[in-house]
Amino acid sequence: MFGRIILSLLLATAHPSAQVPARVLDLSGRAINPLIVEPGSVATVLVFTTTDCPISNRYAPEIQRLESRFGQQVRFVLVFPVAADSTAVIRNHLKKFAYSSEAVRDTAQELVKHTGVTISPEVAVLNAKSQLVYRGRIDDRYLELGRDRPHPTTRDLERALEAVVAGKPVSVRETQAVGCILADLVK
Repeated sequence: MFGRIILSLLLATAHPSAQVPARVLDLSGRAINPLIVEPGSVATVLVFTTTDCPISNRYAPEIQRLESRFGQQVRFVLVFPVAADSTAVIRNHLKKFAYSSEAVRDTAQELVKHTGVTISPEVAVLNAKSQLVYRGRIDDRYLELGRDRPHPTTRDLERALEAVVAGKPVSVRETQAVGCILADLVK
């Protein structure tokens, strides 16, 4: 927890160009930096996911709904941090789940390290200054592995985006995500 707090402080004070993740690639193999919020956007949402996590896959409709609602002001980027998720596998996954979001491969886990995520799905929201303002679950549908509810009672990502879009501080900056552990991190 202490390490995450320090990481949050470092991200909040760093200039966006100072932390370029050189090995983050789009699906065409070009290096990109999704930590920098694009002009015209007020935020970027990094959605850390894998192709084989059933909990992540169940969140596809929710991510699409949020992108439909906030997409004019917020950039959504699906981050695939597991080396086993090849470009071809990711492209098939995007098609299967009807994603229109931008997707990147983070096989060196630079974005994982920058944000401190450990779970799929887990999100990180960066404001217009590329400061980390929220990290954690999408909502509280999953209480723990194997235990969920039919509908969420708290939509954490949506609340964070509402605050950012309104120019207000995010009231809950971190929540605990429930999902698949990013296995490549456990070494």
